[in-house]
Amino acid sequence: MSTRDDVAEQLAPPPPTDFGLRAEHGRAARRRAPRSSHAGWAPPPDRPDPVALLEEQEVTREPDLVPIRHRRMMVSPFTFYRGAALLMATDLARTPVSGIVTQVCGDAHLSNFGVFGTPERAMVFDINDFDETLPGPWEWDVKRLVASVEVAGRHRGFDAGQRRDLDLAVVRAYRERLLRLAGSGVLAGWYDRLDADRVVAWIETEHRAKRLGRKQVERMEADLAKARTKDSTRAAAKLVEVVDGEPRIAASPPLVVPVEDLVPLARDRERAEDWMRGLIASYLSTLQPERHPMAEFSYVHMARKVVGVGSVGTRAWVVLLRGRDEADTLVLQAKQAERSVLERFLPPSRYDNHGERVVRGQRLMQAAGDVFLGWQRVAGVDGVVRDYYLRQLYDWKGGVDVEVMDAAGARAYAQLCGEALARAHARTGDRIALAAYLGRSDVFDRAVADFAADYADQNDRDYAAFLDAVASGRLAAAEA
Repeated sequence: MSTRDDVAEQLAPPPPTDFGLRAEHGRAARRRAPRSSHAGWAPPPDRPDPVALLEEQEVTREPDLVPIRHRRMMVSPFTFYRGAALLMATDLARTPVSGIVTQVCGDAHLSNFGVFGTPERAMVFDINDFDETLPGPWEWDVKRLVASVEVAGRHRGFDAGQRRDLDLAVVRAYRERLLRLAGSGVLAGWYDRLDADRVVAWIETEHRAKRLGRKQVERMEADLAKARTKDSTRAAAKLVEVVDGEPRIAASPPLVVPVEDLVPLARDRERAEDWMRGLIASYLSTLQPERHPMAEFSYVHMARKVVGVGSVGTRAWVVLLRGRDEADTLVLQAKQAERSVLERFLPPSRYDNHGERVVRGQRLMQAAGDVFLGWQRVAGVDGVVRDYYLRQLYDWKGGVDVEVMDAAGARAYAQLCGEALARAHARTGDRIALAAYLGRSDVFDRAVADFAADYADQNDRDYAAFLDAVASGRLAAAEA
């Protein structure tokens, strides 16, 4: 039976008010997919060519940006892993699933977690990327996260024992958080979130237990403090310059290219800017609440901006808007949304608009969200209809630099990611059934850690094939 059929044929969920039957539903899922069955990975003989999958994915992307994507993926096995969500989705579709479905992130690796500001101006730690989100097997998110920990650990030079400890720690954090949420009251489970203050307290606890040194504590606290300075005012200060008395997003090609450099002819540039004004005006209807501060901002300037690793080549714009005066600015990001890589293997999204798919999934999974998060479908100046979602470029956003983590810091961070993922799955799926499936033993923990080690080997092989494709000229890469 295919994974698509597994998800489509879901056993009828028990009544939400019958907590005992929900727990039995989770325990029964062990017969469908024993927890130990999640261990290990070996590529099947008919596994698709990983380079061909990447080429196929890039057909709809901006041709001049694809070499930048390749250059970013070349940096390390971890950056390659970040850009290879489609490859892993193809592999995960062949692995066992329990049949319990949640809203999944679809790309739950270490760099897609971090802190950001809530509308109430609190800071929380949570998942922060939802381009691939879709209802699906929760196991896929867990395996992608834990494999990312293993891949990052190898890149950082951690030994096998340290990596095994990291991998087990993140699954254990996930499982134990779900067990706590399953035992909590309904509203306590729904409102649960990882506030920054709780994160700081947890870091200090880890320090007192001698699992974190003072250096790691200071680095994490500095990261949180830095994130609080990243807002629209900071974004404008970083991105904007004054040209002939007018604020303009500064050029930094090829990563930031203002509209006038992309579209030199004044007539065509006016059409492009009118298109963006129309996109912003129409997306207002998707915002919450109905009376929204966005209505008081007006368009000033726009530029194309290259973002991330896996997303490079999709159309992404940064947009400068003015409120009361020149000092009252807002910087939005309008990012193209394409079909989730998971949709090849799962039932299609209930939302026809992929921007809406991303936004709805984000609103479900995050404990708190961006008030400027919305979506729209528009025809571009080239006549092609595309889906977009819009959000603030900065809103107290911050994360950990995987490239500099030591083993102790990585363990602490990986545990936070595991807890955040558990909270998101508990919010969007049946937390009672999930906890009953996982249980109190470490059977699932060890199985997924085994999978992560084997899959990191697969990632190494795919990375080598990717580098060979660049060296042979099959794939073009931008200059370093």
